[in-house]
Amino acid sequence: MAHPKRRQSKTRGRLRRSHDAAVAPTLAVCPNCGEFYVYHTVCPACGYYRGKVAIVKEEAI
Repeated sequence: MAHPKRRQSKTRGRLRRSHDAAVAPTLAVCPNCGEFYVYHTVCPACGYYRGKVAIVKEEAI
């Protein structure tokens, strides 16, 4: 297998890793129930997606 001819400097490695930081997901407010949910997903509280029922949630008794 090929090996690097020269060692990469600390600066070069750190510059490459500067884009690896964790980013919090963007949240939206559900227009149906007002809960926060992650974009492009079904609302976990009410089961709505884009104004329509995607998952029928059974209420706890």
